[in-house]
Amino acid sequence: MVPEPAQSQTTLPSKYLPPVDFRDLPEPLPLRKISGASVIILATAIGSGETILWPYITSQIGFVFIWAAIVGFGIQFFLNMEIERYTLATGESAITGFTRLWKPWWWLFIIFALCQNFWPGWATGAATTATFVLDLGEDAPVVPITIAALIAIGITLTLSPVVYQAVEKIQFVLVAIIMLIIIVAIPVATTGEAWGALVTEGIGQATFPLGHPDLSIPLLLGALAFAGAGGANNLVQSNYIRDKGMGMGAHMPKIVSPITGHEEARPSLGYMFPINDENMRRWRGWWRVANWEQFITFFLVGVVSLIILSVLAYSTLPVGQVEQQDLEFLFLEGQTLQQTVAPWFGTAFWIAATVALFSTNLGILDYTSRLIADQFKVNALKDSTTWTESRIYVVSVWLMIIVGSVILLAGVDQPFLLVVIASSIAGVQMFFYSGLLAWLNRKALPKELQVSGIRLAVLALSFVFFGFLSVMLVIDNLSGG
Repeated sequence: MVPEPAQSQTTLPSKYLPPVDFRDLPEPLPLRKISGASVIILATAIGSGETILWPYITSQIGFVFIWAAIVGFGIQFFLNMEIERYTLATGESAITGFTRLWKPWWWLFIIFALCQNFWPGWATGAATTATFVLDLGEDAPVVPITIAALIAIGITLTLSPVVYQAVEKIQFVLVAIIMLIIIVAIPVATTGEAWGALVTEGIGQATFPLGHPDLSIPLLLGALAFAGAGGANNLVQSNYIRDKGMGMGAHMPKIVSPITGHEEARPSLGYMFPINDENMRRWRGWWRVANWEQFITFFLVGVVSLIILSVLAYSTLPVGQVEQQDLEFLFLEGQTLQQTVAPWFGTAFWIAATVALFSTNLGILDYTSRLIADQFKVNALKDSTTWTESRIYVVSVWLMIIVGSVILLAGVDQPFLLVVIASSIAGVQMFFYSGLLAWLNRKALPKELQVSGIRLAVLALSFVFFGFLSVMLVIDNLSGG
């Protein structure tokens, strides 16, 4: 069968961004060679919902809401795959696709990402749990430690020759450390009573705890958004698989260090592949391996981690014992583990929490700066030979560090509060891009690649689900709740 000429193939909308050329889709790679993009997003997820929000919720009400964490992870699996669908097919990020439909989306999502991530809650959390390890007491210099950690991350991201490869390797190591502690915790620190309660409460007494005095609307919305990665983090899955060389991303430039790497000045505007038998064979191969990579690394490992950390919290903290909304529950949890298991294990738990929170802040600085650099280069600076995507990325990293440090020095340094603020903003973003992904992957892509069936239904569910919670958040704020 002779394929149609490329000129007659479906192309991307070009009202707001330039039209794209046609190139063949590269041959799909095996799973072992593309594993890694989801590890970065998993590392960011573990330090937010899994380490802080869901164990805290469990310490307040037990497992009656744990079903929502699994639903949240499931929804995010489908969201991530629709983000990947567009990038696998075009090489462009999903936000660039949204901008092809309506120009202002690029700067609106930058504002969303900054509002979510200027708050350095994870770095502050890592510094706080590090003081538990070092037994520095209430007068520990949390803010200076946090700023030092942010600067260390900035130097690492600035000097890495290929930034994606450096982030992937670092996050692999950090996730391995966290997983080791989690695996050891199952036999030595969790109880049969807690595992039984997971089944009886999580299934038999499942509920939605609106109105609980210790669980605010922002906290619930944030926990659902961060049952997984959440907010802008999901969207930057586009950039990670592009830098991993998956699908049409293999044709796109990578972010490198302006100091130690070889820069490319062109913007990350993509391509389309002609719809023919060979390209569709390759597409099916890419789609299959991308789904497996995301399902195993992000969904399975993420859900298991969240459940184990919640069971650990239930095993060590009687429900309702923690009264303050701060990291006191992690301190109490570690103390209990020191007394009931062994002193070394409580310390190991705090070390794992520090690593998890540090890995999250590394991921946040990286992915927020990627999003900003990608969109500024595509939309505002596409013709500049001076402002490469890599240089915009480095400026964004240090701007985030400076603003985060100013926020801390101004006295806003409570990690739990900062995480709740960031996560609730993430939930509102997910409401918007659930609908946008359905629109983009139905309107912009050829019929053979479009989202349909159960995946389209999940996007609709996500739109309604996070839309409802976003409305509740607005009502809660207007009422002064």
